[in-house]
Amino acid sequence: MADSNARDSEESGGSVARPVFTRLAATVERLRREVYQAQATADGRALVEMAKGVLVERLRCGPAQAALQLDILSEQAGITQLELAADLVNQAARDKVSAAVGQFLRRTAGPDEATAAVRLRTAESGLLAASDTQRVAVSVLEHAVAPLGATAVAIWSAGTDAALSLVGFAGIAAHEAERWRYVPPGVATLARQALVERDALWVGSLGASGVPSIGDLVGGRAAIPVGAGGKLLGVLEVCWPHPIEPQPPQVRRQFEALAELCAHILESDLVVAPPLSRHVVSDLVRLADGLFDPALVLLPSLDNGALADFRIHHVNACFVDPAGRHRGLISGALLFEAYPMAASEGRLFERIEHVFATGESYRADRMMLTELVDQIPLTVSAALSISRHGAAVLVVWRVEDEATRLAALLQHAQRLGRVGGFEENVANGEITWSDQLFALYGLAPTADPIPLAQLPDHVHEVDSDSVRQFLRTLLRYRRPASTAFRLIRPDGVTRHSRIIAEPVLDTAGHLLTIRGVYQDVSAQHWTEIALSATRDRLTHTEEHAAEQSLLARRLQQAIMPDAQPSTDAFGLRIAVRYQPTQQDHLVGGDWYDAIVLPSRKILVSVGDIAGHGITAATGMVVLRNALRGLAATGAGPGQMLTWLNVVAHHLTDRIFATTICGLYDPQTRALCWARAGHLPPVLVRKGQASSLPALKGMILGASAEATYEEGELQLEPDDTLLLYTDGLIERRDRNLDHCVERLLTISAQFTGSLDDRLDDLLADSDADTDDDTCVVGIYVGPS
Repeated sequence: MADSNARDSEESGGSVARPVFTRLAATVERLRREVYQAQATADGRALVEMAKGVLVERLRCGPAQAALQLDILSEQAGITQLELAADLVNQAARDKVSAAVGQFLRRTAGPDEATAAVRLRTAESGLLAASDTQRVAVSVLEHAVAPLGATAVAIWSAGTDAALSLVGFAGIAAHEAERWRYVPPGVATLARQALVERDALWVGSLGASGVPSIGDLVGGRAAIPVGAGGKLLGVLEVCWPHPIEPQPPQVRRQFEALAELCAHILESDLVVAPPLSRHVVSDLVRLADGLFDPALVLLPSLDNGALADFRIHHVNACFVDPAGRHRGLISGALLFEAYPMAASEGRLFERIEHVFATGESYRADRMMLTELVDQIPLTVSAALSISRHGAAVLVVWRVEDEATRLAALLQHAQRLGRVGGFEENVANGEITWSDQLFALYGLAPTADPIPLAQLPDHVHEVDSDSVRQFLRTLLRYRRPASTAFRLIRPDGVTRHSRIIAEPVLDTAGHLLTIRGVYQDVSAQHWTEIALSATRDRLTHTEEHAAEQSLLARRLQQAIMPDAQPSTDAFGLRIAVRYQPTQQDHLVGGDWYDAIVLPSRKILVSVGDIAGHGITAATGMVVLRNALRGLAATGAGPGQMLTWLNVVAHHLTDRIFATTICGLYDPQTRALCWARAGHLPPVLVRKGQASSLPALKGMILGASAEATYEEGELQLEPDDTLLLYTDGLIERRDRNLDHCVERLLTISAQFTGSLDDRLDDLLADSDADTDDDTCVVGIYVGPS
């Protein structure tokens, strides 16, 4: 029973406690809203007070009369006192905020035109009255960017070392702000990117950009650099909870005006100490004087608050002017006055300006500097270093003189040429070697150099005599000498080397020193050996190719003579012309045939094997003889080509060929024919020439199974039929159809005997493919 009462009591107490906590939370939230409202009212009141001050100055009246006048004017204009106050302040200020508001109002229509002015001026009054950067961030968010859909603001301060510190935020969780409290130099973030590029960055979706930053990575971002006097003080970053579209120019100008307002708080003592102090500059001067390289200390020169130039505050004692001027003429001058070419060649001014604005140091091992000497541009090479110290800039350069540049070139030449120099003092035995020579001998740079007299102990025994002869010429006869030898290194590696040396004598002819160079020619030696072997193989290959070409030529001439007597059979006259290519390595596989079969029919054929050389010649023999054998079966041309395709595909090393096969029946004067990818024959009848139809049939050897369409041509007395290969007509600069048309034109003009016609056809050919040419002419005599 007691337990039951205790439970009831607990349940009753819990039900009472929950409303208490709920009311307490509601009270806290109400008080927070009242504080924010009070802050906003205070910001608006500050703007109204600024407008009263404007009226006091313009109307020459007291504060009470100004307040009454402000109330009357706002009532007459039909706008609130806050909107009128913003308009009055804009007219009086004429600053960047006013410009942004004015352009925005000119480009925007609607009842909310004054909103931008109220927002910016209210934010300005809040910023000017703020006691810390946190309050600045809250004012920017509430009065300026929240009406544009933004939900968070971050204010970054740029340190002298280019680090970023989060000095103010609003709409961002405290733990997230603590995590981003300090961003070291070199860490890529959106704010740093805006700082480096010195331009506002607008990102539609931060997550899609891949650039890290504070807060939610889903929405859009804007990062606007905050600067004053040519120096970037930090970055204003604004966050949206969703991706944003590209913003119009008037909105971008509003954000630039906000960034200018933020510069006030970042310039003040609330964030950092004043950037320019005497002890910082004096310390920098002492640092420059302690350097062994020429150094300049520059201070910014402002014009209406904007960076216009840099003044040369100090020049150290080691300073070397590229134009040869005394350092006293440089100190105190403006940078552009002393170096008018600084903005063009090498972009020196641009780099100094970037370092001053961002705090990022710049270093270049070699940079071209140009200066005017007697109105003539003089360009020198120098190593350059630029760094910012507070609001001062330290520029250090080391001009590369001609001797230094030539020494560097000589070192590169020795390295690339594998050359090492030496000098040996005969009197005291002192030996000087270059680094390349230690590497050639396979010794450490700290090892003792090997005297020239001991060189025979370090060469291959076969080369000892030549090396000793080299030393005699050099030391005894005191004449320049050179020799090649194989150097044996301590690790057993052999290097093919060459040495060239000369004696240095005094006026009495006594030997003082010996100077010379070694060159590692191992790579050249092995290259020469490889080239020699390649030449031997090439000679053998050329001889073998010549033998193959000769064999192919003889085989071709044995089977296919250039010309053979005309054949007369059954009123049919057949003449052949064969013209092989003039180049032996291009011996082709063109063939022709014309024989009388046991059936008293006449077989005529022309073919062309793909390729050149012995393979094409032997392939021609195979197909020509195979076709003769197939003709004895009594099959028609289509069937014979089907069987010949099987031969080309299966029974040879994959021969590819085109051909025309025809059977002429003397009794009916009918020609039955088929083609395998070859050019159709040309029929010349009654002074007109035409190509026969292109019957279906693929080239031989392309497919295991193929069928060939047959055609029949009824020949008439005085007809001439031409079978030919493409070597007769083909040109590289003309398509094949045009070549065939030219052949038809020439053929239609035939006169004389069949042999004369074929000779004229070859003589008039303008083919340029260096291919074999084969022509078979068939003339049907009168009845």
